[in-house]
Amino acid sequence: MKPAVLAIDGGNSKTDVLLVADDGSVLAAVRGPGASPQHVGVQRCMDALAELAAEATALAGLPDGPPFARHTAACLAGADLPREEDELRRAMAERGWSETLSVDNDTFALLRAGTDDGVGVAVVCGAGINSVGVAADGRTSRFPAIGRISGDWGGGAFLGQEALWWAVRAEDGRGAPTELLPAVVAHFGMRSAAEVVEALHFGELHRDVLHELCPLLFEVAEAGDAVATELVDRQAEEIGLLAAVSLRRLDLLDAPTVVLGGGVLAGAGRRLLPDIRRRCAKVAPEVQVRLVEAPPVIGAGLLGLDRIGADRAARDRLSRADPAGAGPRPAPEAF
Repeated sequence: MKPAVLAIDGGNSKTDVLLVADDGSVLAAVRGPGASPQHVGVQRCMDALAELAAEATALAGLPDGPPFARHTAACLAGADLPREEDELRRAMAERGWSETLSVDNDTFALLRAGTDDGVGVAVVCGAGINSVGVAADGRTSRFPAIGRISGDWGGGAFLGQEALWWAVRAEDGRGAPTELLPAVVAHFGMRSAAEVVEALHFGELHRDVLHELCPLLFEVAEAGDAVATELVDRQAEEIGLLAAVSLRRLDLLDAPTVVLGGGVLAGAGRRLLPDIRRRCAKVAPEVQVRLVEAPPVIGAGLLGLDRIGADRAARDRLSRADPAGAGPRPAPEAF
């Protein structure tokens, strides 16, 4: 018997794959590097996912695939627009991984992981920022989430760049004084912000390291720096705005659920949570806001079980699973 679901959560920095049985138990869990189709291309993305699926099948002691399961539920960073989802769905179907399949943006996995039925709004703030909403009747709310050209503001990579921007301008006199300047310089072990810029320009520092400045930004804000505090408050405003727009679009104003996730919010960004809830409550006073730190691949698996009509017991079992094998995972944290 093939597993019920091949669940995939493909992010920018990592990819998680689960094989899930009919009863909701996890047969195998594997993790690999990020393979976003926007970064590596569709075919290389498919190759990477196929390798992880084969690894999971071997780990579970099952016959080689494909097919790997009866249904594939893939939630992928880079599946931001309908034409991207269609292309990924066609490419996945050609591989024959399962009889049926579904492709969604990875934010849908977060929403399903943090709710009992997949109804509500999710905002993920990791390297980037995105939000989706699903109403009880199936209507959805989405944003393109492809950067500044689609109106996005925030996310860990963006905040790191802003921290450096303000540090540089504080050093050369174009900006306000800020404790971000000594913090950034010390972080990279250099003598000046100009030296950091030069190292980035000549490739001596990879630009991905700017993401490291996001936790530092929150630390400096916590100490009372005005520039850093304004940036952090602006991030809370953006997250609250994304949630509020979807709540209004879907008329989810009667005790809705807003699910938050991503590395920024799970880390130093936890200080934003009360402010985000306050902003959501302006639209929906009885809103329930939850921070989900469980792997979103659990949500992808639950979406797969939903699609094949699995019973409640199976969905409950998977929702409590910890792919890392450390025991039942904690429930989403409400605040």
